[in-house]
Amino acid sequence: MKRSRFPIVVTVLVLAFLYLPILILVVNSFNPARFSGRWEGFSLVWYARLFQSPEIWQAVRNTLIIAVSVTAVSIVLGTMAAYALHRWAASRLQHVHYTMIYQPLVVPEILMGISLLMAFVAVGLPLGLFTIFLAHVTFCVSYVAMTVLGRLQDFDFSVIEAARDLGASPWQSTRRILLPMLMPGIVSGALLAFTLSVDDFVITFFVAGPGSTTLPLRIYSMIKYGAPPLINALSTLLLAVTLTAVLLSQRLANKKGQES
Repeated sequence: MKRSRFPIVVTVLVLAFLYLPILILVVNSFNPARFSGRWEGFSLVWYARLFQSPEIWQAVRNTLIIAVSVTAVSIVLGTMAAYALHRWAASRLQHVHYTMIYQPLVVPEILMGISLLMAFVAVGLPLGLFTIFLAHVTFCVSYVAMTVLGRLQDFDFSVIEAARDLGASPWQSTRRILLPMLMPGIVSGALLAFTLSVDDFVITFFVAGPGSTTLPLRIYSMIKYGAPPLINALSTLLLAVTLTAVLLSQRLANKKGQES
């Protein structure tokens, strides 16, 4: 019986719809033409101009400061939340805890941005880098917690009990056994949190203040005032960084399966 080619055709069309615009953007970042309607050869002129733009690099600096600090805090809070959720899962309080951790994953970003803005205004907190930091921690903790929680699903706590029976203190068993075994999940969650923080636009748009422009906000501003060649080059670099972080995250998340 001859197999239908319809599923293959649909798959190819969907992939083209999703990835062809990205491919065109990357190709046009090497086009020296002011407008991408015609190809004038291969050039790095827009990348050179990109590295000469102080406004963009100030936005990159703000983005990295926020992303690194958010990742560090999210690792600590997310790992502790995941451990508590897994260790005491039968408690009714943990069901509430799980709902609080899971909620930022399903709530629309625009709703989170508006609610966080209203909360910051209500307490009189000036909008700036600190409010962006707090907003990003709000949702990045959930991603780290869920990543580490997946690593804990197959964790054998009898190893910890054996170490305690042999005289190891709680800190020693945590530092030498628990954390090393959870490290692939922790690093994977950290890379995911870093990527989400760098890429976030909607929530950042609501909670940013004067002098706290991040890279996604700068790109949006460049689009409004018209700088397509620079945007192509900047988006290509951002795509490369994001893709690298995501690939590392997936590789670390699958490390246990590859070892087995």
